[in-house]
Amino acid sequence: MLLKKQTVWLLTMLSLVVVLSVYYITSPESRVNEFAATEDNNKGKSNDAEEAAKDSKGESTVTTTDSEAVFEQMRLDLMEQRDKMKEELVTIQGSKDKTAEEKNEATEKINELQEMTDNEKIMESLIKAENYEDVLVQTADDGTVKVTVKAEELSADAANEIVQLVRKNMDAPNANVAVKIDPK
Repeated sequence: MLLKKQTVWLLTMLSLVVVLSVYYITSPESRVNEFAATEDNNKGKSNDAEEAAKDSKGESTVTTTDSEAVFEQMRLDLMEQRDKMKEELVTIQGSKDKTAEEKNEATEKINELQEMTDNEKIMESLIKAENYEDVLVQTADDGTVKVTVKAEELSADAANEIVQLVRKNMDAPNANVAVKIDPK
């Protein structure tokens, strides 16, 4: 029995949804409550980092967050946001009502999104190689790069090394880079 690629893809996605649903249902609620309690405390800190990164051309910012769950949630939020954007672009590509130019623009944006995601993963690997437990790299639409590092402390020299590494490897020598610490 031969199945079409589309059918196999659909079944794979459905099974993934089922597995993730079971995971979230069976996961302990205490982690959810921990995140909800610390999220309010961290809102001001992350906003400060974003504002400082926007205000200072070519400078870096170092801030601290409290919770391990925040780190994981940021990664999930970023993936979810990018998946929604990609889904909208794929819808434009498949639409019969759109012009060829609009479809080409959607294709270019999808490629840019994929390239940005790949660059972020490469940067995460390079920074992890510098003996950090975990790293999250986020690139904003305006070119600002936020690097969240899981470490007890981060010296100014270490933060500067991360900033220089990001600027060098992302081919953006004047990029605004904000380095954020997430304690272990």
